Amino acid sequence: MDWKLFFTAFGTLFLAELGDKTQLACVLMAARSEKPWAVFFGASLALVLVSLLGVMFAQLICQYVPQNLIKKVAALGFVIMGTLIWFDKL
Repeated sequence: MDWKLFFTAFGTLFLAELGDKTQLACVLMAARSEKPWAVFFGASLALVLVSLLGVMFAQLICQYVPQNLIKKVAALGFVIMGTLIWFDKL
């Protein structure tokens, strides 16, 4: 196990998800249903499956597309999203 990669992935995802709309939706569901454990386990399973899909998709893409091209496309996507947010278009 690559512990450095493990903790980097954990820290990145933890900070990215903290206070986002998904967490707020979970808070709302838990408060409305008064069944926090059902919400916790459902949300946990969903996050695990979404992460699995992302990792599997990345593994597939990396077999056919060079990593430097993936980085450039991702950077361009962030620039486009940032620009749209800056001009209140997103």
